[in-house]
Amino acid sequence: MLNEMKSRSAGNTKILILCTGNSCRSQMAEGFLKSLDHELDVYSAGTNPSKKVHPKAIQVMKEVDIDLSKNYPKMVDQFLGESFDYVITVCDNAKETCPVFIGKVGKQLHIGFEDPADATGTEDEILSEFRRIRDQIKKEFYKFYEENLKS
Repeated sequence: MLNEMKSRSAGNTKILILCTGNSCRSQMAEGFLKSLDHELDVYSAGTNPSKKVHPKAIQVMKEVDIDLSKNYPKMVDQFLGESFDYVITVCDNAKETCPVFIGKVGKQLHIGFEDPADATGTEDEILSEFRRIRDQIKKEFYKFYEENLKS
């Protein structure tokens, strides 16, 4: 009975991941959390959404068997009327102003990452930066999941 309750409550856990453009970091974090537990309700959004998910974010996530090709950036405003157990910002505090969610939130967390879209250099160097950030996101969101959500 206790295990049923735990899995039922985990299934109701609702998470919003925020950044500015909703084209790289928040999309990758959403993909990782969904891959860890299909019962989670995970969304991502931005305060100034890009027109599309960054092609290199799609490419490096595909390398780890997570498909972001059907994802699209969303405006945070569309979630203001909803309640979330967690709202997590993923922007880099040093370079950006993190968005603040003014809807109903259980816990607000910040797990910051540099923006791989800012990477410069050769194609290989840029892809390497996307992979580095992807791997950081995977590590940090796995840790978040283990510490806060796992039944």
